[in-house]
Amino acid sequence: MTSSPTPEPGRIRAAAHGFAGEGAARAYEQARPSYPAEAVAHVVGHGGIGPGRRVLDLAAGTGKLTRLLVPTGAEVVAVEPVEEMRARIGAGARVLAGTAEAIPLDDASADAVTVAQAFHWFDGPLALAEIHRVLRPGSALALVWNRRPLDDPLHARIEALIRPHRGSAPSYASGAWRRALDGSALFGPLEERTFAHERAVDADALADRVGSMSFVAALDAGPRAEIVRAARELAAGGPVALRYVCELFVCDRRP
Repeated sequence: MTSSPTPEPGRIRAAAHGFAGEGAARAYEQARPSYPAEAVAHVVGHGGIGPGRRVLDLAAGTGKLTRLLVPTGAEVVAVEPVEEMRARIGAGARVLAGTAEAIPLDDASADAVTVAQAFHWFDGPLALAEIHRVLRPGSALALVWNRRPLDDPLHARIEALIRPHRGSAPSYASGAWRRALDGSALFGPLEERTFAHERAVDADALADRVGSMSFVAALDAGPRAEIVRAARELAAGGPVALRYVCELFVCDRRP
């Protein structure tokens, strides 16, 4: 293994602060959506993920994507910096502590890397160099996000609740993650696909979904409780449809 540890970036400390703690990990696992079967199938097919192959699920969180990769028969390695999140990944994968900027795997030891709901938290250039290091030549990188469509009335109301508290938290919408990839000579062009899906949530589940956002979870108890209360009221009349657009990006490792 040739990677050398790097100082923990401030954004990783911010993520750890928001996602650490048993309550935060529980809310994340229960409230966050899974990923559409069609999206997972495309990741598996493009990456050639299956028996005799090793896939790294980087910044695995509570293992929402990790668990969908286990049935492929590949060796699945989940790397996640937050202890409470790692504890929920479950059986079927090798679980390691680590970050995208210092991946605890040897050079050229993975056949595919997946990153779900997390690449915007990374230091893009450092993470891409590490991902390139651990991937074998010709292997693939897949990035997945469940995006909240803000033209949906429910998501627009949620956004109005949380926007004043976002601060400088990294976000998918900033596009910084894409600029890092577009400016990298280590990976080929991005192929993009989208998949619409939704889940029905009751008031408690909607409150957990909003409360599981890193910058909301990191708020002081009073402001956080007020946001969670307001989110719960959005589904006070019964279950509501929470819509998502799963955005999938795949690219190949250059030599």
